[in-house]
Amino acid sequence: MLRSSIACIGLTALSLFGGGPSKAVAKDPVEFSIRMLALDANEGITAGDVDGDGQTDLVAGRQWFRGGDWAARPLRNIDDWNGYVESNGDYLFDVNADGLPDVVAGSFLPTEVHWYENPGPEALRLGKQWPKHLLKDTRKSQNEGQLFEDLDGDGRPEWIVNSWKKDCPMMVYRLVDRPTTGGEKAAGEKKSGDGAKYALAAHALGQTANGHGVAVGDLNGDQRKDVLVGQGWYEQPESDPWGQEWTFHADWDLHSSLPMIVTDLDGDGDSDLILGNGHDYGLYWWEQTAPDKETGKLSFTQHEIDSSYSQPHTLAWADLNGDGNKELITGKRYYAHNSKDPGGNEPPCLYYYTWDPTNKSFQRYTIDEGHVGCGLQIVAEDLNGDQKVDLAVAGKSGTYLLLAK
Repeated sequence: MLRSSIACIGLTALSLFGGGPSKAVAKDPVEFSIRMLALDANEGITAGDVDGDGQTDLVAGRQWFRGGDWAARPLRNIDDWNGYVESNGDYLFDVNADGLPDVVAGSFLPTEVHWYENPGPEALRLGKQWPKHLLKDTRKSQNEGQLFEDLDGDGRPEWIVNSWKKDCPMMVYRLVDRPTTGGEKAAGEKKSGDGAKYALAAHALGQTANGHGVAVGDLNGDQRKDVLVGQGWYEQPESDPWGQEWTFHADWDLHSSLPMIVTDLDGDGDSDLILGNGHDYGLYWWEQTAPDKETGKLSFTQHEIDSSYSQPHTLAWADLNGDGNKELITGKRYYAHNSKDPGGNEPPCLYYYTWDPTNKSFQRYTIDEGHVGCGLQIVAEDLNGDQKVDLAVAGKSGTYLLLAK
């Protein structure tokens, strides 16, 4: 937990802005029309044009929701497990290179990563489920969640898996071309096997440092993306990132959000952090300060953003009000540990926060209180083509579509 482990972080100073966020009223707050799409324990959600009609659709666990009518349509079966749906995030990627986005998804305890093949317009129209294929058996369990981001700049995202277990390998899986048998297939010829163009190749950034929380960003200003976890951060090497382990810096010990946000908040040229306490109260930003002169260790000053609700387990960073500056979007991961976390039985909530670079402070605005929370992912993009950024969330309080007014 952020509060209880603060002595382990090694911060140069601690500046907590007590009492929660400022209460000033905005002149033009962003408002949303809110629509519940489904109610189950699914906590993953993503967006993309699934059926090729030019409109953005939503994918959330067992179902997809067609842009426009937003009616639920079947996608896959997922088992329930101990109060959870056994899935910890959805991502869209064209695994078989047929021009249609497929779903890639992992899970909490099972070790397999599967891809669900987009069956095409006619099967989608008829409400058929998507064929399930194994992409990788990682043989690693206790998966808190994952990111799907391009670390090395080759145009292909990496499957970056975070574990709630601290002392275990930090694994990244690269999308590599799947070996072909019997020569290359001619254009239009049916592919063998399940038709996957790609396979996942495993690489351990390190063997013994992981922990709850993950982020991707250039933390040390060398123009290369690093990987942050609950126990510290992995520095991407200058060359050959997949031929060696990455240098690990044990600069903190946290139980943090998925993701954390890496960005230069105060405009001083270095990367700051925004992070939530995934299973307790506390939302913070860390101001990067001068590194230690003797060791070169990165140093941060911690500032409180909000401590009025618990379990800000996932964060998004997007320009909601069209002013060219990004806002922080987060809320309560409702029943994250089946109400056993501090504040677990308090009502769901979802907020956005604007950033004031002059005062170095965040201002909170309410999206919803009492109904809408979040789970493990937040969608923040224009979902209905009106040039406004909308939101979509999935959690144990429900899957919701929030269209900006």
